[in-house]
Amino acid sequence: MISEEDKKKEEKDEKLLVDLCECLLTLSISPLSNFHSICVPSLLKVALKKDEDKEAQKGVEMALLALNCIDEFDKIEKELYLNEIKEIIQYHQEHHNLTQFAYQSAWRFLIRRLKWTESLEMDIANELHLAREAARELEELTKSMDWRKKEDEKEGTERKTMNIISRWISSIGHYLNKCHLWNEEYVDLISRIVDVLRASRDNHSEIGEECIRLFNTVAKNRAVKVEDLLKSGAIDAVLEEINRPILDRIITFECKKFFQLISVCLKRKEIDEKEEAKRKAIKMELFEKLEEEGYEDIIASFHEKFSYIFADHNVFIYL
Repeated sequence: MISEEDKKKEEKDEKLLVDLCECLLTLSISPLSNFHSICVPSLLKVALKKDEDKEAQKGVEMALLALNCIDEFDKIEKELYLNEIKEIIQYHQEHHNLTQFAYQSAWRFLIRRLKWTESLEMDIANELHLAREAARELEELTKSMDWRKKEDEKEGTERKTMNIISRWISSIGHYLNKCHLWNEEYVDLISRIVDVLRASRDNHSEIGEECIRLFNTVAKNRAVKVEDLLKSGAIDAVLEEINRPILDRIITFECKKFFQLISVCLKRKEIDEKEEAKRKAIKMELFEKLEEEGYEDIIASFHEKFSYIFADHNVFIYL
């Protein structure tokens, strides 16, 4: 039906075509590369609309939601989407015309294209400022939530907010797993993730797991320095987690994995002598922090108790 409608030169039903494209992308689980040349431009055309009435806004949100259902392994030529999606994001940054869900969906679609377009990271980091925008969005979302409520007590709007927060963390983790650029904006972004972790601590352990997994992703990235994790508060936040009286098994595993990764970072040899001296100073600061607050013994005490977890996952603790 999509192919037939697209072939019409006259009397083409644009609304029907968009509806069909949305259905195809949101319901299909198979590769759809044959339809990208039709669906992507059609949906971006809708998403580019700048009308502020509710019906138009709903159409924009649906189009962006459908676009971010495209799998990251589906290759899309950048000529089909790059200028349009950048315009959508930049227009929102200036005029705030999208809902939080629609804006996050636009970013999610773009980040998933990173696998196929090497130059895209420059656009994402330096032109569109992902780190700055994601930090601002997460700060607003975190403040709007009543974190005292348990998940099963939350209603429609709060559940949607939780979903957006979770999608942001997932998208940021996906990006940071592949990025090579790093600047001060990313330190602030990690600080906002720390805020989410602390806010979710009592009643939303799944969000906490996502946050610590993201810290692990950051620690693996060779562009990141341990000092960035100290400055952002990530190390303090993870230390707080393992010092809690009631421990979640998965979160404990992720925390210990985090310190294993930090230890690997500290063992890297720097070619530059200044960088090597800086690394040693950071290492000393971290060890002093562990010793001063008694966390070194806490980490060591977990090693035997949870050794079977790490044996299964080939994880080795260096601290």
